[in-house]
Amino acid sequence: MSKNGMMVILSAPSGAGKDTVFKEISRTRSDVCESISATTREPRAGETDGVNYYFLTQSEFEKKIENNEFLEYASYNNCYYGTPASTVLKLVEEGKICFLIIERKGAQKIMKSYPEAVSIFLMPPDMETLEKRLKKRNTDSEEAIISRLKIAEEEIKSASEFDYIVINNELEKAVDEINEILSTELRKRNA
Repeated sequence: MSKNGMMVILSAPSGAGKDTVFKEISRTRSDVCESISATTREPRAGETDGVNYYFLTQSEFEKKIENNEFLEYASYNNCYYGTPASTVLKLVEEGKICFLIIERKGAQKIMKSYPEAVSIFLMPPDMETLEKRLKKRNTDSEEAIISRLKIAEEEIKSASEFDYIVINNELEKAVDEINEILSTELRKRNA
C-alpha cells in the first residue's frame, strides 16, 4: 500500500449508523472515498446501481466469486455482499483513504488478508437504541428487524477483534473520533 493511501474497514450491526457516519466524514475530507460493494439484495428506494451498490443477480455474483474478483464476500440475511478488489486497491495506491463499509465476516476476512488495513467497529449505544433506529428506517419487516437484532448480538461479541471501537451515541462525537483515528494512522504511516 502507498504511504498516504489506506484501507479502512468500518463495520457495525445494521442500523448502527455506518452510512451516516461515513457521509459526515466524507463531507469534510477530500482524501476519503468509499468502496462500492456488490450485492444480490433488492435496491431500496432512492438507491442507484453503481452509486450505492452494484446490484447483481445471484448467478452474476457467483461468477465473480469463481473469478476471484472480491476482496471478501459473505452471505448476510439471505443475500450476498462483496467488495470488488481492483477498485479498492487502485484507490489506495492513488493515496486515498478508502472506506470499506462491510459486515463483520467480510471485515474479518480482509483483516486477515490485509493486516495493514485499519479496522473500526461502530458500536450502537445499546440494543434498544439499535432497535429504534432499525424501525425508524422503515425499510424492513418486523421479522427482518428481529433477524437483524439477533445478527447484531453476534457481531457485537466480536468487536474486540477490531483495531478501534467507536460508540455511535452522538453523531458528531463518533465522526470526531474516527477523524482522529485517521489522523493517528496517517501519522504512523508517514513516520
